[in-house]
Amino acid sequence: MNLNRSSIRYFVSALLLALLFTASSTVAGPPLLCHAFDIGNYKSLPWISHDWNLTGKETYDINNLTADTIAILDNDSTVLVDMETLRRATIYSQMDPHAAKHLLIKLTARSDAAAQNSSALALALFDLGYFAESLKQFQWVHKDASNPAQGLDGYALVKKAIQLRGNDPQMEFAAAIIALNTPASDHQDHAQKAIAGAKNDPLLARNLSARFRDTQSETMAEMISRTPSVKVAHQ
Repeated sequence: MNLNRSSIRYFVSALLLALLFTASSTVAGPPLLCHAFDIGNYKSLPWISHDWNLTGKETYDINNLTADTIAILDNDSTVLVDMETLRRATIYSQMDPHAAKHLLIKLTARSDAAAQNSSALALALFDLGYFAESLKQFQWVHKDASNPAQGLDGYALVKKAIQLRGNDPQMEFAAAIIALNTPASDHQDHAQKAIAGAKNDPLLARNLSARFRDTQSETMAEMISRTPSVKVAHQ
């Protein structure tokens, strides 16, 4: 989808109005995992799987997961790239019960190492928090899966990253998805900032206008704009 500035402004204005209304429905499946994010021509982990289930035909070497993921995260500061990369990494981690733990340890060490650089720390905290929340949502449908991030408040880390980063609509978009069931004052603030920021961010605008699962489902903007009365299905 190609959006010029005029159409993006119209799109944003319409969605800001949508925030004034209350909607109530159910999100089918974990939203951090079952929706692939549009990253344009940016590089991420190789992917042949459908949605968020592995096909069984994957040839990716899971032994490279941690190194490959960190290399991609370190190479680019585009938040949507990190979101899609960590989505894929979370799904791939089911191929090896130790993979998620190894990546979590590396992401934690990465955030500790960035403590003296606020710009680097913001992204490192975001990545750690986003991965923790992705693992949590993975357990919704794979209840027997181990979660090495158990007890880690990923949403709090993402909010801290936003404070450090300053104005970042892509981070607000991620926070809005994570916070679908939080109080309105938190959740809708993230959604409104993400939608408003899309007027200057064509990649974010494309992601907001994308359908959540298929042509019959709501757009991502509609989903994150709902009041927190919505319940996210855990299966």
